[in-house]
Amino acid sequence: MSKYIDVAIQCLREESEAIKELIPYVNEDFDKAIRLILNCQGKLIITGVGKSGHIGAKIAATLSSTGTPSFFVNPLDVFHGDLGVITADDVVLAISNSGQTDELLRILPFLLDMKIPVIGMSGNPCSQLSEYSTVHLNCGVKKETGPLGLAPTSSTTAQLAMGDALACALMAARNFQASDFAHFHPGGSLGRRLLTRARDVMRTEDLPVIPPSMKMGEAVIHVSNGRLGLCVAEEDGKVVGIITDGDVRRAIQSSQDSFFQKTVADFMTRSPKTVGVETKIMQIEEILQENKIHCVLVVDSEDHLLGIVDTFRTQL
Repeated sequence: MSKYIDVAIQCLREESEAIKELIPYVNEDFDKAIRLILNCQGKLIITGVGKSGHIGAKIAATLSSTGTPSFFVNPLDVFHGDLGVITADDVVLAISNSGQTDELLRILPFLLDMKIPVIGMSGNPCSQLSEYSTVHLNCGVKKETGPLGLAPTSSTTAQLAMGDALACALMAARNFQASDFAHFHPGGSLGRRLLTRARDVMRTEDLPVIPPSMKMGEAVIHVSNGRLGLCVAEEDGKVVGIITDGDVRRAIQSSQDSFFQKTVADFMTRSPKTVGVETKIMQIEEILQENKIHCVLVVDSEDHLLGIVDTFRTQL
C-alpha cells in the first residue's frame, strides 16, 4: 500500500471520528435552533467567510431543497447593500470555526438591533459569536486532519455534518415526504418518477389485443409480433385477461398435442395487474417489482384498455 493511500485512509478515519464527536453537542441548544427555524416567518439566512462560507452555501442549498427556504449571504456583501435582503422575520445561521471571524462579527450588531435571532455555529463555545448568538451549535474538533494539521478539513466536515443534521431534523419536523422532494427536484430522476404518470409514458398504438376465443396456435404469432411478450384478451371492448410468452411456454408443456386446439381463455390470467392513467411511475415500478412482472395494463373505470406500460417505459 502506497504512502498516499495511507494518508487518505488516515484522513477519512480522523474526519469520521470528528463527526462522531459531535454527537454530545446535539443537545438542547440544537433543539432550540430547530424551533427557531420552524417558527421563522421569513427565511433562514446563512452566512460565513472563506471555507465556512462555502459550507454555508451548501447547507443553504440542502435546506432549500428539503422544505426550509434558505439562501447564503456573504457577510462582506452585507456592508455593500446586501443587508437589505435580511428582514425582521428572518433567522440567521452564522458559521465560523473560530467564532472570532471579524467580518462575520461586524454584522452581529445590525442583526441584534433588528432583533433577528442568530444561530451561531462554531468550534469555540466561548467565542464572541457564541456569546452574541441566540443559540450556539458547537462543532468543535480536536484537530484538523492532514500532514500539517492546518488546512480546514475536519472542522469543515463537522460543519457540513451539523448542517445535514439540521436538515434531517427539519425534514422530520415538517413531515417532508419523497413527493415533496420531487417538487423541488423536477429535473432529477426521482422527480421524474414521482411526477410522471402512466398517461405520459404508456404505449397506446398497435396494442396487442386478441379475443379470448382465439386458438393458441394463432395467439403465439400475436404474442411474438406484439413486441411486449404478451397479448391482452378483450371481450366486448373490455379487458378480460392477459396471456404472456411465459403462459405460452407453460401451455405447450402442459397440453402438448392438444395445444393448437386450446384457446387463449384456457391459459390467460383473468385478473391482470391494471392501473389508471393518473398512476405515478413510482407506483407502477413498485407493482412490477412486487409481482415480478414486466408490464401493467392502463384501463379506465370500465376496464377499457387505454395503454400498456412496461419496464422499459418506466425508465424513459
